[in-house]
Amino acid sequence: MAATVSISPSPLPHPQVNITKYMVALLQLPVSPRKEENIARARDRIDAAAAAGAALVVLPASLINSSSLEIWNCPYSMETLPSYGEDIDGGASPSISMLSEVASRRRITIVGGSIPEISSSGKLFNTCCVIGTDGQIKAKHRKLHLFEIDIPGDITFRESDTFAAGQEPTIVDTDVGLIGIGICHDIRFPELAKLYRLRGAHLICYPSAFNMSTGELLWDLMQKSRAVDNQLFVVTCSPARDPTAKSDYMIWGHSSLIGPFGEVIATAGHEEETVIGEIDLSMIQTIRENLPLEMQRREDLYQLVDVRRKSSGDNA
Repeated sequence: MAATVSISPSPLPHPQVNITKYMVALLQLPVSPRKEENIARARDRIDAAAAAGAALVVLPASLINSSSLEIWNCPYSMETLPSYGEDIDGGASPSISMLSEVASRRRITIVGGSIPEISSSGKLFNTCCVIGTDGQIKAKHRKLHLFEIDIPGDITFRESDTFAAGQEPTIVDTDVGLIGIGICHDIRFPELAKLYRLRGAHLICYPSAFNMSTGELLWDLMQKSRAVDNQLFVVTCSPARDPTAKSDYMIWGHSSLIGPFGEVIATAGHEEETVIGEIDLSMIQTIRENLPLEMQRREDLYQLVDVRRKSSGDNA
């Protein structure tokens, strides 16, 4: 019999939550050049989703091409992006202020898509904040994996020419469970999703913005893979497609809620839409009991090392 090698460090248990079923809303929003208009539209859609019964609301992430990018609160070009950046830590963020106000007023949790964040060091990050029901920032995820693509005759882009990479995985305990956060390209890295699984996540949210070519080929595949591999829920939230945009990066859309067995619980098309679906956290335990993947893993042959927890000595 092969010797068993422990995961390093050992997996964390799921925390207890006071809710087992709840509704999540995915806001597939269009983006205009007018920041105030984008913020006002997002506020209206969040209010409507909360009124429809959503306890968790998720906003979209960035849309990138060779000359422009849209984040839910603003459009972008190499020359103008810094003027749209917001100092989140310094409190100079109208986008986060709006999310905090509506989260507190509606008593909901918000995964705030991504906005350009200017740090105290002057670096620019693609950042997602999670806002709790008290209106406070519970976590801030800076995109870990920067998008680099070079397809001759199609598209070339280096996100690292504009943004700095984040340095920490983000998992946050909320009123609707433990949520791991990734932004767009982060979904391509199964190790990050597995790390969140080992830290006890119930759900991984990926505010994203795939284009027509990568979206058609990979969007459905990757979100289902992250859900099935880790037996948890996955949410992806995209901007709406603008068919009139003069861009070589046409957005895919299709924001989705995926269950822990890979089932599509709710999904959008490519136009502006709010998708609402139910998350039943009891499904996670049921599926893991029916198909006990963790018991079947060959940890004598392979391991995932949670570097941050191991270096901090956190083996609890």
